[in-house]
Amino acid sequence: MSYLYETHLHTCEASACGKVHGEDYIDYMIAKGYSGMIVTDHFFNGNTCVPEDLPWKERVEIYASGYERALKAAEGKDFNVMFGVEFNFLKDEYLLYGIDKEWLSNNECIMDMTRHELFDAVHKAGGIMIQAHPFRERDYLSDIKLAPTACDGVEVYNAANNPNMNALGYEYTKALGLPMTAGSDIHFFNDNDMGAMLFENKLESVKDYVAAIKNRTGIPVRLSPDGTVTPVSEIREQTVSIELPTLPVLYPEGK
Repeated sequence: MSYLYETHLHTCEASACGKVHGEDYIDYMIAKGYSGMIVTDHFFNGNTCVPEDLPWKERVEIYASGYERALKAAEGKDFNVMFGVEFNFLKDEYLLYGIDKEWLSNNECIMDMTRHELFDAVHKAGGIMIQAHPFRERDYLSDIKLAPTACDGVEVYNAANNPNMNALGYEYTKALGLPMTAGSDIHFFNDNDMGAMLFENKLESVKDYVAAIKNRTGIPVRLSPDGTVTPVSEIREQTVSIELPTLPVLYPEGK
């Protein structure tokens, strides 16, 4: 028996680019073969739709509402909904796992932290920090920022990236020897390839996910529209780059 988990998902409750309400993902993801999902909406320094003019704790309540609506909709179903965050610095983004709404409510200071300060704070809370889609290139990006000493692992397969961008991330992470993750970065329903982490054992909480990533017991996979699950390591176009990045690559160490 094996279990698939979506690790990178956006709702319209908190992400300005999200098109789906949290509760509407449940049956869709179950039909795709997932055993659970982690909601990772854009935080306040990213592409958020949470109003800026509210008190911090009210903003956090709105931010977590997509996750909470999904959690409620999954009640009574064999599907685990977990909480995460996508945190932005200078357009380089990180997936935070193992923190919760209460931690966010009590830590408004994270908005002023550097990458390494946030990395330490997340660790103290028992969580991990994964750099998302590190070699992504878009028209709104002017460079690629890599922070190998401020992350616990790297998202090497992102279903919203083209293969060469993922391959560059795979080669980079393999050279570093860091844990690898995969996710769909899903914002709306589609019939395209998706990403997931595959585990032999069912995850009961996001703490289980954190432990699994630390122990490297999960396998990054691609989920094809026909239901085929393929380890990313077996997909040449996703692991062997054919061209260099066109944007400059920066290493903002110590920031």
